[in-house]
Amino acid sequence: MNRETVIVVDFGGQYNQLVARRVRECNVYCEIYSYKTNIEKIKEMNPKGIILTGGPSSCYIEGAPTYSRELFELGIPVLGLCYGAQLMQFILGGRVETAPVREYGKIEVHVKPDSPLFTGVEGDTVCWMSHNDYIAEAAPGFSVCAYTQDCPVAAAEDRERELYAIQFHPEVLHTVRGKEILANFVHGICGCGGDWRMDSFVEESIGAIREKVGGGRVLCALSGGVDSSVAAVLLSKAIGRQLTCVFVDHGLLRKNEGDEVEAVFGPDGPYDLNFIRVNAQQRYYAKLAGVKEPEAKRKIIGEEFIRVFEEEAKKIGAVDFLVQGTIYPDVVESGLGGESAVIKSHHNVGGLPDYVDFKEIIEPLRDLFKDEVRKVGLELGIPEYLVFRQPFPGPGLGIRIIGEVTEEKVKIVQDADAIYREEIANAGLDKGINQYFAALTNMRSVGVMGDERTYDYAVALRAVCTVDFMTAEAAEIPYDVLQRVMSRIINEVKGVNRVFYDLTSKPPGTIEFE
Repeated sequence: MNRETVIVVDFGGQYNQLVARRVRECNVYCEIYSYKTNIEKIKEMNPKGIILTGGPSSCYIEGAPTYSRELFELGIPVLGLCYGAQLMQFILGGRVETAPVREYGKIEVHVKPDSPLFTGVEGDTVCWMSHNDYIAEAAPGFSVCAYTQDCPVAAAEDRERELYAIQFHPEVLHTVRGKEILANFVHGICGCGGDWRMDSFVEESIGAIREKVGGGRVLCALSGGVDSSVAAVLLSKAIGRQLTCVFVDHGLLRKNEGDEVEAVFGPDGPYDLNFIRVNAQQRYYAKLAGVKEPEAKRKIIGEEFIRVFEEEAKKIGAVDFLVQGTIYPDVVESGLGGESAVIKSHHNVGGLPDYVDFKEIIEPLRDLFKDEVRKVGLELGIPEYLVFRQPFPGPGLGIRIIGEVTEEKVKIVQDADAIYREEIANAGLDKGINQYFAALTNMRSVGVMGDERTYDYAVALRAVCTVDFMTAEAAEIPYDVLQRVMSRIINEVKGVNRVFYDLTSKPPGTIEFE
């Protein structure tokens, strides 16, 4: 699809997805590429603008991530953020050094509002800083357009070449006017009109799917989660009964969830879908027996998904395409879309086997972030209660059980999770918390129940508040609610004698446990 695009060049920064997400909030399409991407590829993409991310390195150290000077000579506006700002200045002749005072957290920044980057931003604003190095002297041709008490070059610009460098992070919510600053760059400086909208995405996708599939038959991997549900309905709108949806109950779903999925998408549900439910619980338990390493579990679950689909396809007859609900964060976190380390291989991306017995895999949502997927769902007329379901990982409870997965452990975490979710809803907290669940740790400890010694598992409760699921804070659940959850789990769930509440934010943790 032809669309105006801004490219994010990733230097290993923890906020790479967030940068792209903020650009898309400006209705401008954005993709992430590693700093190792060849300059010729960037030229071919003809972006309207380029943004350089932060990163953990010092740009003046030998072997640090860098880029060709030619990037700044393409006549395309470039915005450097944090490390990206330092690298721009260093390559173009500025001076970058270890800062005498390290800045971290919310810092007051004095900006020059006459800069096109800061149009509409008042003289003093709060921004999020995170740096050990600083720009001691701006490169020739640049003028300083923002500073702090300890950072003489918090932002610099060369308007003639349309090059901009800012030391802080406008993409994080802690930067009060960050959204306006990025909008000034993509709209005011890059000249983007803002053609990235979900209504046009739906229309274009339906046309593209019809053209690709032709008269072929399509098998959709339907988990019942938001992503696969939206993918299924999108394909159904495009090709109707050429689509068959296969729901694999791998025994790693939440309590009663398999029946709930069938009630919505099965023959008695509101959608006219070819629907097949495969009960493969014991098959998965056997494959996962003795496996403790998270990445190994993900890959086993991913491969087994494909094998089940292949078997179902043979029963159906000739099937040309497989549809998956892969979304953009899956791609990036699996190490396929930037320079950041592999956080975890998603079962439907990094977990795919080398050989797949389909002509092609269709991933209609591969370019979308989660909130964009929800917008597509609403455009397609999917009910809000489905569209705004809490995220549930494809590997399911397999990654909410630390260590080996067994049928007994699945039952424990299903029951504990059901109690937790029920009490959160009873307390009226379910609307204010973006994701919450129970996980089973691999820790066993001594306890006393009924005057007898126990040696049972510990359950960990997780609840987070987040805007975009790329950063998150632990939810502040009232103590009496936690006490009630703890008491019920220990009394009602066999095999548990201890309950924890996880306070870890993201980063440094992830929302899921594995």
